[in-house]
Amino acid sequence: MTKRPALGKGLSALIPTARPGMPESRAGASVLMVDLEHLEANRQQPRHRFDDDGLEELARSIKETGVLQPILVTRDADRFRILAGERRVRAARLAGLTRVPVLVKEGLEDRDHLLIALIENIQRRDLTAMEEADSYSHLKEKFGMTQDEIAERVGKDRTTVANAMRLLKLPAEIRAQVEDGLLSAGHARTLLSLPSAADQETLAREFLRRGLSVRGAEARVQEFLEGAPARKTAAAESDPDTRDAEQRLQRALGTKVEIRRRKKGGEVRLSFYSEEQLIGLFERLVGGGG
Repeated sequence: MTKRPALGKGLSALIPTARPGMPESRAGASVLMVDLEHLEANRQQPRHRFDDDGLEELARSIKETGVLQPILVTRDADRFRILAGERRVRAARLAGLTRVPVLVKEGLEDRDHLLIALIENIQRRDLTAMEEADSYSHLKEKFGMTQDEIAERVGKDRTTVANAMRLLKLPAEIRAQVEDGLLSAGHARTLLSLPSAADQETLAREFLRRGLSVRGAEARVQEFLEGAPARKTAAAESDPDTRDAEQRLQRALGTKVEIRRRKKGGEVRLSFYSEEQLIGLFERLVGGGG
């Protein structure tokens, strides 16, 4: 079986080999020293967050040794747009540098700007799961790339790309929890098999409250789904207002809620999965009145 090559197949065509500090011009690229004030961030940068501690550490290293790897840029009128190396540029500023070596690459398409930044960040494992998913989606929606093409360019399996993009189907609350590092991508993927956004949000909160591992989360989702037929039947019999009320109660209480009507009356069922959750429900319902 042929092993998939390392990350960034075709990257050598985008980033030609060059030695830092050595003027060079070949294959549409050249290395030169540029003032930091002439550099601009990549509009296609997939990374939204930069760790302050990591930048300080890199800045200390740059003070000692300088910027050893040129920043990859493309010309934008009289300025240079960063394609890869924004973290090094930020650290260079912290280190007090005024100029850095850059590798100028001409003739790139917009999608290459994103691909280069994406590949570099994946190699350094600097992206959150949501940043990676957003980047794949951007390549697909804006540039018309298929999942196979994306996988080939970034050196990953198509299923890996597909699974990453599936995270974008989750509710905003859960995407934010993944972005903030509260939930892992593995935890989030277990929620995709649940039938509704309300169920996904309820179990996500439970994962956090109980500190479940990914394996524990998988087991909890399976346990939840085993009762799905009864819940679906009840939901099918209820009107839209009742279903909406169930979902709002689930979000407010952080647990599964069922409203069952019987003629003029009925019942509201609350589920709990630990003694701590029961106590929490009790305190929310009775407040401070004892």
